[in-house]
Amino acid sequence: MSSSQESPQLPPTTAITSKTPLKATTEKWFEYSVRVQPHHTDYSGVVWHGSYLTWIETARVECLRSMGMDFAELIKLGCDLPVVELSLRYHRILQLGEIAIVKTRMAGMKGVRMYWDCRIESGDRQQVHVTGKVTLVATDREKGKIMRQLPPTVKDILVKLL
Repeated sequence: MSSSQESPQLPPTTAITSKTPLKATTEKWFEYSVRVQPHHTDYSGVVWHGSYLTWIETARVECLRSMGMDFAELIKLGCDLPVVELSLRYHRILQLGEIAIVKTRMAGMKGVRMYWDCRIESGDRQQVHVTGKVTLVATDREKGKIMRQLPPTVKDILVKLL
């Protein structure tokens, strides 16, 4: 393959620095706070199930960004991390105006698969509303195929989350 056809390479780990520290507990949870807005709810003022998915995705992307992995830059470099498996359990409703804490953490990594846990709690952390598991896989955007291995810079950042 000629150098003009090679896909762009990610910068070395030292070129990526985190400007925002990871907000994690001792269990390495990243936390993202959200207030339930009208557009998050159904006609009765209860959070629509798809809103939880959006919040979980946002928390995961923000977690990665806080570690120095800007998702937009990752995409520009030809790597994507699509969801390939998702399982959520709804424990309790959230309603218009309530505050929720969306928590996410990487639970493991095997090859190019990343396993994430997620949890949505009440603002006072006394109630659990949603729990779940999400599996991502690294893909080459140009080829449309699963990568054989993670780019070293990506792997270096992800290992810090374990």
